[in-house]
Amino acid sequence: MSRDTVYQYEPMHHHEPEYRPAHRASRRRMLQDACCGFGGLALNTMLASDDVRAEGRASLSPLPAHSQARAKSVIFLFMAGGPSHLETFDPKPLLNRLHGQKRPAEFGEARYQFVETDARLLGSQRRFRKHGQSGTEVSDLFPHTAKCIDDIAVIRSMYGDMVVHSAAQYELFSGRLNPGFPSIGSWVLYGLGSESSSLPAYVVMPDPLGALEAGQPMYMHGFLPATYQPTMFRPGTQPVLNLNLPAGVSISQRQKTLGLIQDLNRAAPDHVQDEFAARISSYDLAFRMQMQAPEALDLSQETRETQELYGATEKPTEDYGRRCLLARRLVERGVRFICVVSGGGPGNMQWDAHQDIEENHLRKAAETDKPVAGLLTDLKRRGLLDDTLVVWGGEFGRSPEAQAGRGRDHHNLGFTMWLAGGGIRGGQVVGATDDIGLRAIEQPCHFRDLHTTILHQLGLDQHQLTYPHLGRNERLTFVEGRVIRELL
Repeated sequence: MSRDTVYQYEPMHHHEPEYRPAHRASRRRMLQDACCGFGGLALNTMLASDDVRAEGRASLSPLPAHSQARAKSVIFLFMAGGPSHLETFDPKPLLNRLHGQKRPAEFGEARYQFVETDARLLGSQRRFRKHGQSGTEVSDLFPHTAKCIDDIAVIRSMYGDMVVHSAAQYELFSGRLNPGFPSIGSWVLYGLGSESSSLPAYVVMPDPLGALEAGQPMYMHGFLPATYQPTMFRPGTQPVLNLNLPAGVSISQRQKTLGLIQDLNRAAPDHVQDEFAARISSYDLAFRMQMQAPEALDLSQETRETQELYGATEKPTEDYGRRCLLARRLVERGVRFICVVSGGGPGNMQWDAHQDIEENHLRKAAETDKPVAGLLTDLKRRGLLDDTLVVWGGEFGRSPEAQAGRGRDHHNLGFTMWLAGGGIRGGQVVGATDDIGLRAIEQPCHFRDLHTTILHQLGLDQHQLTYPHLGRNERLTFVEGRVIRELL
C-alpha cells in the first residue's frame, strides 16, 4: 500500500463500518500499489486497456480487442426511411398472386401507422433474377449490386420492436428506443480506439436533403465520454470546413495557440475534466487534420476510372458515389466506423414510400446502386474488403398491404439487411419471412443480434464491452444478443 494512503471511516447504508482510502482508491488501484518490480509493471500493462475503457479517459489510442478480429473497420450504408424487402431482396410470388385481396387470416396480425383495416395486399412490380454462383435472387432495382452478390450475405429475417421512424432509428443505432444512449459507432470507438492519429475515428456523412426523424442523437456518444462522439461531415464537395491555415498564420504559431488552449483547459476543475480532455483532444485532432486531412478528402487524386466506378461523375449517383468513395479513402487511412446515409428530409425524400413504392424506390435505388457496388468492388480489388465490414439496410421494411393504393407503410416484423466483407461468408441467404413477407419465421434476427455480430467481427465481446452508468454496467446489446453464426 502506498505510504501516504490514509484510511477513514465512512458509514454504509446498512450501518456497517467500512474503511476507504481518503483519495477513494479503487480495488484495482490498491492491487497496483501492492505490487512492485516487474510484477507491478506487468499488472499495470494488463490493466491499462481496461482502465481506459472503464474510467472513460479521453484517449483514442488503439486498444487490443477481446478476441481475434476479422474486421478492423465498419462502413454502414444506412438506407434511411425503410427500404422495402419486397422490392429489393425478398421475392414473394404468393403476394403477387394475392394482389388486391385481403390478407389471409392465417398470416396473423400486424400493427401499422397508416394502413387502414380494409387495406388490400400490394404485389410487387419488380422482377427478381438469380445472380452469381450462389444464385441469390436480387431485384432489378440493383443491377450493379447484383454483380457483387457472391460477396454479400443477405439476412431476410431481420426484425425490430418499433414501427415509427425515430424509435426504430434509435434502436438500429443504439439498441434502445430512446435518445441518450451511445450509438454502435461510439461503442466501437470506445472498445478499440482509433488507428488514425490525423483523422476522426467515427464519421457520419448525412444526406444533403436534410435531417432525419431521430436527428443527430441517434449517431451520438450518449453517456460515454465526449471523446467518442462522431464527426459529422458536411454534404457537398467540402465535407470539412476550415482545414487550411488562415492567411498569415504559420504552423508554429498555430501550435503555440493550441498549447495555450490546452494549458487553460487542463486547469479546469476536476468535475469537468473529462469534458475538457475531450475538448483538448478535438483541438489536437483539428490541428493534425489541417496537416493531413486535405489530402485524404481530395477525391481529385482518384483516377477517372475509379470515380466512374462509383458513379461520382454523373447524375443521379454523383452525391452518394462521392461519399462512398470518400468512405473507402477513410477506411484506407484507419478510420474505424463510417456511416453513409441515403435519404434525408421528410417522407418521400427518404426510402419512406407511403404514396408510391415504384416512384420512390426506382429513384433511391438509381442514386445508390452503382455507388454501393463500386464501393464493394473497389474495396475488394484493393484488398480492403477482407477487414472492412460493410452493412446495408434501414430501420425497418415496408408493409405487404398497400397504403394509398400504391405505397407501403412502415413494417418492423420482418425485413432485409445485408453484410459483406470483414469475415462474412458471402453468397448466401440467412433466414426467411413468410410467404407474403409479413413476419420473420426462420432464423429471426433482432437488431441486438446484428449488433452482437458486428462487435464479434471486430473482436469485441458484448459482455466485456461495458461502461458504468447510473449504477449499472451498460452495454450496446442491453439484454442479450446472439452472434449470427450462419453469416460467418
